[in-house]
Amino acid sequence: QVHVVESGGGLVQPGGSLRLSCAASGSTFGTTAMGWYRQAPGKQRLFVASITSVGRTTYTDSVKGRFTISRDNAQNTVYLQMNSLKPEDTAVYYCNKATFPLYSWGQGTQVTVSS
Repeated sequence: QVHVVESGGGLVQPGGSLRLSCAASGSTFGTTAMGWYRQAPGKQRLFVASITSVGRTTYTDSVKGRFTISRDNAQNTVYLQMNSLKPEDTAVYYCNKATFPLYSWGQGTQVTVSS
């Protein structure tokens, strides 16, 4: 069973930046497309960004030009660089596979954008 652990969240002012990390166990990470998702209070968990094993990326429209997903296969880690953060980016951020079947969800990391 693959486990993921997200980290790097926190409280940031509007316009600020954060870099999230997701460490995954398992030997198949390097061949697995990975994604970031987020869940705002009282709302569904939604897709944010994904990256294939060879680095092809996809973003939801609301984060294009502000967020960058990347990966380090040697470290079994996926990153999400978030710039120009807005209050509407406030959510718990999770990483998981980008395709079904998904891994079990991790704890996520809280991102709060507020002045």
